[in-house]
This record gives sequence, structure tokens and C-alpha cells, in this order.
Amino acid sequence: MSHGWGYGPANGPDKWAEEFPVANGPRQSPINIVPKEAKYDPSLKPLKVRYDPSNAKGILNNGHSFQVDYVDDTDSSILAGGPVSGKYRLKQFHFHWGAGDDCGSEHTVNGVKFPCELHLVHWNTKYPSFGDAVSQPDGLAVIGVFLKIGAANPRLQKVLDNLDAIKTKGKQTTFSNFDPKTLLPGSLDYWTYEGSLTTPPLFESVTWIVLKEPISVSSSQMSKFRCLLFSAEEEDSCNMVDNYRPPQLLKGRQVRASFK
Repeated sequence: MSHGWGYGPANGPDKWAEEFPVANGPRQSPINIVPKEAKYDPSLKPLKVRYDPSNAKGILNNGHSFQVDYVDDTDSSILAGGPVSGKYRLKQFHFHWGAGDDCGSEHTVNGVKFPCELHLVHWNTKYPSFGDAVSQPDGLAVIGVFLKIGAANPRLQKVLDNLDAIKTKGKQTTFSNFDPKTLLPGSLDYWTYEGSLTTPPLFESVTWIVLKEPISVSSSQMSKFRCLLFSAEEEDSCNMVDNYRPPQLLKGRQVRASFK
């Protein structure tokens, strides 16, 4: 394996603080959400998401996960409402998953782990660009969606069909005309808290919006995720599994709920 951070014993989450001291900061993510300790906040607005399928521009294996990138120089794919003010543009979405169906999500609910978690990453348009926003306290808003084993998910399958083309680190291919709203559950009830990126540089810049209702994924679809490799073509092959950071300490933060 090349140097740098990763998810192995030598460079995994418990080692990140050596290079990124903020790993031990006051608002790190993910967390374990305890519903009975979350505070219902009637001032939280409903979530408004509007995505333009034509903004999808490609899918990439970045060596840690795979991501679907979106054109983000217009306001045609935005998140508003919920716990944020202003408009946040969609930058990309990606997933975290486990080696088996018993773990893989980054956030947990009452300690329960899901096999996979989807993250839709948006940046605050009050800043000139994603690069400017990424380190600001209100720079990013990420929607987290749990995947739960059940029926095969045909909308998710459209994404998974592209994974063979990006099996190794650094591979990318075009991926167009996809509306990520089709990956959201029927209910947009959510928990929210002030947190961070869950991968280095771990900036404490994320307003997290974790949806209560999971979406379904089949076991065979989950096995498709695990066919990807952390490694580049010329390196020893290393399956991309367990690419999640475990829950971090809450450190006095309040988790709020949009629902009773």
C-alpha cells in the first residue's frame, strides 16, 4: 500500500490524529445517534433538495471510496432549508461500507450499524468555491442515508452498473443523467448536528443531516461494492471494504431532530 491515510492497521482511523490533530477536535464525525437523547426542534425546517440529473459528470475510484461528481458552478442542484440557511450546491456523493452486511455505516443509531451509508456532499454558496468552503465552520452540509438489507434497489443499481469500469484506484468514467434524489427515502425526517468530514483532513465544517429512514439494498448489491479495490492497477490488489470511520465522542454537542 502507498503511504498516506487509509483504513488499514497501519494507516487507519486510530492513526489519523498523528498527521491530522483535529481528529481529536470538539466536533468530529461520525457519531452514534441516540434517538431518545436527540432534542426535537420545531424550528427546524423541512429539507428542500433539487437536483439536475444533467449535472452528473463522472464516477471515480479515489482509492478510499468511489464518488459521483456533479457540475457545481450553477444553482441547479441545491440543498436548502433544514438546519441550514442559504443555498448549498451538490458537489458529489459517495458511500462507506463494510466487509460484511453487519457493519459499514459511519453513523450508528443506538449503536446499531448498517451495511452501508450514502453521503451527499454540498457546499455553501456564500463562499466562492468548494475549495473555499471546505474548511469553514458552515462550509458544508452533508446528507447521510443509511442502507439496510432488503429488496434490491433498482435506482442504486444504475450506479453499481458502472463499478466494473472503475475497479482500481484512479480509474474514472463518464456517468451522466442521474438524479441523486432517487436515492433518498420517502421520508426526509432527519437528525442534525455540527460535525466534520469523516476522512482526512477531517475539517470541522459539516452540518450533518442524517435521515431517519433507510433505503433498501440487497446482499448481492452490497457484494458489488466489495469488488472495488483500494489499490491501483500496478499494486497488489486489496479489496475496498471497511472504509468507514467509527463513531467519535459527542463532547457536549446536541443532536436535534426534525420530528417528534
